[in-house]
Amino acid sequence: MRFAPSRCFTKHTLQQGEENGKKLSTAQYEANALLLTERLSYILRTETYIPSKFETFFVYEPKKRLVQAPAFVDKVVQHGLVDNYLYEVITRSFIPANCASQIGKGVLFGLNCLKWDMSDYWRKNKTTEGWVLKADVRHFFASIDHDILKAKLRKKVGDEKIFRLMCTYIDTSTDGLPLGYQTSQLLALLYLDEFDHFVKERLRIKYYCRQMDDFYLIHPDKEYLKYCLKEIQTFLAGLRLELNEKTNIFPLRHGIDFLGFHTYITESGQIIRKLRHASVKRMKGKIRGWSKDYPAGKVTKKEILDSWTAWDAHAAYGHTYALRQEIAQRISKIIGIQLKCRAPIRLSKTQKAQLRYKENLRAQKKAAAQAATEHHADGNVPW
Repeated sequence: MRFAPSRCFTKHTLQQGEENGKKLSTAQYEANALLLTERLSYILRTETYIPSKFETFFVYEPKKRLVQAPAFVDKVVQHGLVDNYLYEVITRSFIPANCASQIGKGVLFGLNCLKWDMSDYWRKNKTTEGWVLKADVRHFFASIDHDILKAKLRKKVGDEKIFRLMCTYIDTSTDGLPLGYQTSQLLALLYLDEFDHFVKERLRIKYYCRQMDDFYLIHPDKEYLKYCLKEIQTFLAGLRLELNEKTNIFPLRHGIDFLGFHTYITESGQIIRKLRHASVKRMKGKIRGWSKDYPAGKVTKKEILDSWTAWDAHAAYGHTYALRQEIAQRISKIIGIQLKCRAPIRLSKTQKAQLRYKENLRAQKKAAAQAATEHHADGNVPW
């Protein structure tokens, strides 16, 4: 498959032109979209393209992170590159439990994978007695080794020009990959793709899911999870990565903190998903601040609404309707507008189909194993 910049970039620039609140660089590009895209295509064909300097800033929720945002022209290149070539060739080998930054996947998909894993564990064992290995890679993006990543990328990308272009993006940051690049998200997933297969196929962990650098393993045997932890640490050391201090093994009945929610299973097998206490505490702290700053003119109504809307959309993934109503009422009193919480978020058709496929695949494997046991119960082969 050949990469055609002049064909794929124009569509992206026109779509971007429909958005409100453009930056100056965006508006300038769109005013001359055809001319600049053709020039960009020439620069890419002649391999004289050099990424612009990125804009750096910090985000503070859920924790402090340095974001390196590319210039608009670089976003055009990255969208064309990822959407028209790179995504397909890189994600082909990904396991279903790799749930970040992919079409039809995301936070809700990851949360429902955890729900399915916990429900299936309870159905098979009829108990909440079990163990969880919950782990997080320390400074994941900043710790990605360029040489190891390029070697992995080399196996996936056959086009020499695209490979050299990707190496240019990899080398824009001296340490790891820059947060904010679309290519960085995909390359980070690729970096741990072999690790996913190692956990599922070598360690034989049935209940496993990973969202970028955050993952869990569920197993009935604590000692086996201790063994898995050592094997995982050894594997990650080969990638110049290490687990952070939050990595721990604990009882399944305590529940699992994953993707901003605390999910736990009751003795009757019901799965409950609550927003993490830290998220609730942060929002209530903001409300206390807004109650003073809004009358004083230090914060605008739009800023409050933007913050609340984002929080409400995230919180809607869990059993949080009563909590969200309480928060909405408190904010409504501050800004003088009656706010309405969004309905609980459900799975999309694509996500439902993916989960059904996963369930059917496991059911087929189970049926095949049972049939083999019945036919060969005496240990003799058919012939």
